[in-house]
Amino acid sequence: MTLNFDEMEMTAIWNEINSKLNEEPGPIEEIHTSYSFDLSGDDGGLFGLRIADGKAETLIGDPGEVDCALSMSVKDFKKLLAGNLNSTASYMLGKLKVKGNLGHALKLESLLKKYTF
Repeated sequence: MTLNFDEMEMTAIWNEINSKLNEEPGPIEEIHTSYSFDLSGDDGGLFGLRIADGKAETLIGDPGEVDCALSMSVKDFKKLLAGNLNSTASYMLGKLKVKGNLGHALKLESLLKKYTF
């Protein structure tokens, strides 16, 4: 079942990300990184994702110090989850801003494509 992110609040989306990654830990088993997401627009805010030892933890609010900080609009974040956003092109166009490890940001898109939301 594919989710319609346009009809979901961000808290529900982050709960779904948490559930999906922990239900299917295969793709995250070798990943040890943390992300923050500063999402602008309606229902935006600060969110976090920590992945370590085959487990994912999502955070609502400021996640503190992270390996990679991403800034984008809520609309573009929803496109990223749906597999409809090219993160490299978005970065080049200034729609996606990255602080920290750029490699982690690029890996995030390919990681999310391994899941069906």
